[in-house]
Amino acid sequence: MLVTYLEASRDLCETDSILFGVALAVYRIIGAKLSTAGRATGQSSAIPAWRIRIEERIAKARALIGRLICFRSGNTRPRIVRTVRMAFAGTNVSLSQPDIMQKLTERIDDLKQRIAAWGKRIRRYTERSTRFNQNCLFQSDQKRLYKSLTIDPNGKWNGPSTKSGRHGRILAQPLIRARKPQRGPLDGSYSESLCGYYTHGPRHHNTG
Repeated sequence: MLVTYLEASRDLCETDSILFGVALAVYRIIGAKLSTAGRATGQSSAIPAWRIRIEERIAKARALIGRLICFRSGNTRPRIVRTVRMAFAGTNVSLSQPDIMQKLTERIDDLKQRIAAWGKRIRRYTERSTRFNQNCLFQSDQKRLYKSLTIDPNGKWNGPSTKSGRHGRILAQPLIRARKPQRGPLDGSYSESLCGYYTHGPRHHNTG
């Protein structure tokens, strides 16, 4: 199983995450203690550097989209105009040309597509990481795995059916599929009523 994950990894970050997960699973199985001396907190060190960079790009792209939408809606404050000019820096686009609205729409759509691609990469990594951790837990502690799959933080039943047939089929599966995460704010969807967006961020999202 480990060979399959290593062959499917795309870069050193993913390979490092897989090997770290394997080492952590082995430590838990043998009951060894991990030393935390000289290390950062577990939560911060568990986030790959590439993911932090992508999340920063997404935040900047969202802010830029908000200001472009404000300018398209008629907001011509100096800070908004400066941002729009920076967005078209290095191109032949001028804010006074007749088709500037079309150029703004094209630029906004391009940023939305980039955000969607970045978000898809993060979701794909999260799904693979969750699936890998669940498979390791399946081999070491099935009871704990099923408990985590069947009860969510709100105490609601969220797992497989308790019918003997379906439960038996799930126990026979060597690989556990991760639950598909809900589509969050990484899909690049925006509303047109976001003139105050660049300071407060998005309030809601649609799936269009």
